[in-house]
Order: sequence, then structure tokens, then C-alpha cells
Amino acid sequence: MRKTNPTPDTVFTRQSGWIPNVIREDGELRLTLGAGADANHSPRTFTFPIGEAHLAVIRDNLARHLLLWSAVLPLCDAAGTRGTLDENAATALLDPILLSAPADVDAHFQHIPWDRGQLIAHGADTDLLERGRLCAAMRQATETPNPKRAQQYHANRRRAERGTALRPLDTAILKYTGQYLHGATIPQRTPDAVDPALLPDVERVITTAEHACAGMRIGLDPRRGKRATDKRDWDRMATTTDTALRRAHPGLADDTVRTVSFLMCSEAADRSRNTPIDDDESTAVHHTGPGGNARKTALSFTDDQGAEKKWLQTHPRTATAEFWEFVADRSAPDNEVFTIEDETMGEGIQLHFYADSIARITTLHQGEAGSDPQYRVEYSLVDGISGYRNLVSTFIRGGCAALDHHSPWIPDAAEFERARQRRGDNQG
Repeated sequence: MRKTNPTPDTVFTRQSGWIPNVIREDGELRLTLGAGADANHSPRTFTFPIGEAHLAVIRDNLARHLLLWSAVLPLCDAAGTRGTLDENAATALLDPILLSAPADVDAHFQHIPWDRGQLIAHGADTDLLERGRLCAAMRQATETPNPKRAQQYHANRRRAERGTALRPLDTAILKYTGQYLHGATIPQRTPDAVDPALLPDVERVITTAEHACAGMRIGLDPRRGKRATDKRDWDRMATTTDTALRRAHPGLADDTVRTVSFLMCSEAADRSRNTPIDDDESTAVHHTGPGGNARKTALSFTDDQGAEKKWLQTHPRTATAEFWEFVADRSAPDNEVFTIEDETMGEGIQLHFYADSIARITTLHQGEAGSDPQYRVEYSLVDGISGYRNLVSTFIRGGCAALDHHSPWIPDAAEFERARQRRGDNQG
């Protein structure tokens, strides 16, 4: 095993901290660089020996120094989180990259893996790089990197691979939303990132989208947690925005239409997340039905795992708000049945999220002399979380009688299961 000096001497370093340095360790010149990360996500450091002639080129020729770095990085990646650097492979790169003629260097890079991004970040001419003329591409190399330059190159290359060509307006809109470099980021409005000459055109496109989805909302879906949104609402708004943009601005690229739709939907979702849950009841469609004013004064909420929560009319929040918070806290793949019960009136509803269905339960006769009570149970299909919200609000405002408008209610469980399967077949 090679013994190492605990405090090696730095022989040569550049201002940019990530470019490999040259150190002297136990009298031996070695190139050292940070690359990758270990299992604890801490940066790894790799070294391998070099000669005096290599040091001279590294010191005097920034382009060759960067080319060597680009070729060594894939070896560091191959070492992974725990492996060792293949020093033989690393030292085999030294002469061909640092000491050979430019044409020979270019030819050598045709047969080895290399990191394109680092070269582009340090000013490489991308056209020459694409044509395999690496030495010429690095003539204007800079010691200080520009990471966004590499990100932009890779983003455009991915688009080119998908056959996407951006016009100036497309580019401006992607920059406006912050998705020019990273399409998966949450979009936002950044007008300062856009060429002022193009900003009015960008704003016209955004206005088209805003008018298209005016009045639409994306509600929350407590079945999937406190901040989850209704996928159906999201898809509906995205489709509406997409259609309007393609009609009004037919030349926009797919990436552009997608990012504007994403902007509209994410903003609508944020508005819902920031709206107090009590306010959500006002958006539901309520039906008191026969019996009129039968608003509940005391309710019990339970789930399929035995948890229970009580609500009284004196509570500062509405019953709907309390129930959906209970669902958001408790809902899980193994906990998808929730019940709301009015013990005083002898009625309740049971929500079956796994089956997109609901049951309303009415007590016909209380048990006497140890006998069990008699119940009437009726089932109905539910259309998404918005359907559940309306049914819950309607029950809380008017009881089981108010649910008569939501039909059909099927008393036979086997018949209902057949109806549920038919809907599944139709949707499939």
C-alpha cells in the first residue's frame, strides 16, 4: 500500500476550485480532483501520478488542463461511492491529451468517454465540439465556469433529440416560466428573465391562458394528504389551457404549451392550498332536499382502523372542514373507508374511497331487549373527490333525506357491485 503524506504540498492550483490541482506527496507529483460523492453524499477525492512534463503543460495550457479533467471525470464516476480510481487508465490519458499534437488529441477523444458539460461550462465552442475539434473548441476557454451555459446546451440537446425546435417566442416563454433549463421545476413568473422586446408577446400568450381557465379551480383531494390536489381538476384545466393556446397561437412548440398549462395549474393548486378549508364548503353544490333545514348538530367521524373524532355545532370550524381534515390525516392505502354518523338521528354515510362509492345508512328500528337494530343500507356510485365533497356537505346540511336527489340509490349489495363493475368496464 502506498504511504501518503498527511499534509501534501500544493504545487499548482487555479482560481476555480474544482479544476484539478497538482500536489507533491511523498516526493511524487500527483493530480488531485474532487468528483462524485460517497455513500454519505460527501465529496470524494481522487489522485493519480503525473510527470514534470505533464505539470508544465497543465501550468501553461488551460485548454489541455480542462481536456484532461473532462477525460478523467468518467473514471471517477466509474469508481462509484466506494471504489478506487483506475490509476492505470488515468495515467494512460496523460501523454495523449497533454503532450500530443491537436489532431492526435482530437482523434484520441473519439475513442474514450469524456464529460462534455465541463468543457461547455468553461467556454468551449459547442459547434466545434460537436464536430470533434476539441482543441480548437477550447481556444477561448475560461478558468471561471458558467454552469448555466452547460445546462442550456444539454436542455437544447434533449429537445433536439425529441425533435423539438424552439422559436424566439418559445424560448422567451420558457425563460419567463423558469423552465428553459429544467422542465421539471415548478413554473413561476419571471419577466426579468425575458428580452424586453419579446415580453409583450409573452404576456399575450399568458393572458390567453388566463382567460381560458378563468373561473376554474383545482380543489384539494384529502384522500391523498393535506396538500394533494384533485387530479381530475388539474387535467381539466390543463386541457382547457392547451386547447385555447393551440387555437390562438398555433405556432407554439409543445414544450411551450405544456409549460404555460403547468403554470396555470400550479398557480390554481397553490390558491387552493392557501385557502382555509372552511371556505371550501361554500364552493360545494348543496341540496337540502325533503326535510329542508336538517343541519347536523353533533357528528362522529370514524375510519376503517377504529380512529374516531367528534364534532359539535359549538366547534369553531364547520363539520365538513373537520371531517376532511380527519380524512387527510388518516387516509392511506390500507385505510380507505370513512364514516360520518349522526347517532341522535340514527343515520350516517360511509365513504368507500377504494371503490368510488358511498353507502347511506338509516336506522329503521332501534334494538330492543338485546336485539340488534335494523338498518336500511343503500349504495351509490361517486364521481371523484368533487362528488364526495358534495355528498358530505349535503348530508351534513340535510341528512340522508337530502341525498335523495343523488340517484340511483341501490339497496341490493350484489346489484350495486354489478353496477360498479359495469362502470369500470366502460371507463376501461
